[in-house]
Amino acid sequence: MTALIIGLTGGIACGKSTVAAMLSERGAFVVDADRIAREVVMPGEPALAEVAAVFGQAVIRDDGTLDRRKLGEIVFADPDKRRRLEAILHPAIRERMWTLIRQAKADEPGRMVVADIPLLYETGQEGLYDGVLVVYVPREMQIKRLLARNPELDEAQARERIDAQMDIERKKELADWVIDNSGSLESTKRQVEALWRRLSDMRKP
Repeated sequence: MTALIIGLTGGIACGKSTVAAMLSERGAFVVDADRIAREVVMPGEPALAEVAAVFGQAVIRDDGTLDRRKLGEIVFADPDKRRRLEAILHPAIRERMWTLIRQAKADEPGRMVVADIPLLYETGQEGLYDGVLVVYVPREMQIKRLLARNPELDEAQARERIDAQMDIERKKELADWVIDNSGSLESTKRQVEALWRRLSDMRKP
């Protein structure tokens, strides 16, 4: 059976993690860029030292860990600073992700690999994968879900964070496959199951 490497993306608060978990339950090996993004800024990591050098010690807590909230306030309000942060983090994240992907392929050549990457299109990575799956909800639902998930944000801040990404409608247009997560959990599960069957058929020799 041929291994597929799928890029999974969407917009903030669209439910990528929910869909990734459903794919994992069905046997996919999931590589989570958000989790790796936290790992590469742990104390002692080169990327954290570079972040501190660029943004100052104000973004480092007394215990040496990154103050993600303070850094977020800085970069989401200033596109140039956000690009500087991305230039530090994205290469480190991508290198670690592909180490895990290559290891998964070596360990279980026939197993499907799903790379969960919020900024997949924004960083031009779509060509690295056998196909791209977008988890979709309309923009206004994104805003509502983001505010519910992060009550410390006001609506202007929520819109700012969503605007920092490619428009979700454009991602939907570019996708090879789409999961519409704007309905019930059961609806999402049915779509994931149908997609899993299609992808499994593609992997047969």
